[in-house]
Amino acid sequence: MDYVFQFREVFRYWPLLAEGTVVTIAMSIGAMVLCVIFGTLGALARRSRTMILRWLVIIYIDIIRNTPFLVQLFILFFGLPSLGIRLDAMSAGVLGIVIYNTAFTTEIIRAGLQAIHKSQVESGLSIGMSRVQVFLYVVIVPALQKVYPALVSQFVLLMLGTSIVSAIGVEELTSYAHQIQTTNFRSIEVYLVVICIYMALTLMIRFSMRALGRVLFRYRHRRPGRITLPVEQL
Repeated sequence: MDYVFQFREVFRYWPLLAEGTVVTIAMSIGAMVLCVIFGTLGALARRSRTMILRWLVIIYIDIIRNTPFLVQLFILFFGLPSLGIRLDAMSAGVLGIVIYNTAFTTEIIRAGLQAIHKSQVESGLSIGMSRVQVFLYVVIVPALQKVYPALVSQFVLLMLGTSIVSAIGVEELTSYAHQIQTTNFRSIEVYLVVICIYMALTLMIRFSMRALGRVLFRYRHRRPGRITLPVEQL
């Protein structure tokens, strides 16, 4: 094996790698927030008594989860212009990420809502809590606590999935890696460095979400016989 690794040829382009990393982080955070919002709404609609609304969410989830993310991106970026709707690469990329991951987030949050027994809601109302307070403190917060580790894993997958949007021209980390590789032809070095960056981002997300979980759920102390968030297992 005569190959000589030359990582210096990669780090010469560190400004591009840094810019791509910042774009990836920004896209991921924005998409995560939107996924939680729409996922919560979708989970509530999934449990709605209105059959039409419930079935619309079920159909959406089944279609999104059983079709390739890349094909969905192509429809948004290349297909919608045929209908007179034009999105730039970044908008189509973020929208695609949100649409795709919201389907999974909806099911995760729905599982948390199902774990909240009706008796807990009735108990909250019986002690004088308003319906808004019951919804927030008895339903939503405990439900998110129960599925928090699953949400963290989904957010990691979301961040890694941002690499796919480079296929429609979004200039994020993987896209800049392609540009660097076509300039210096050091494919192994370029993509090894990118793998390390993605690994660092993954660890950063897990560490940050663990810390955030401790802040969000700090009031829920351990009690005998009570299951609490296994944040340390993230």
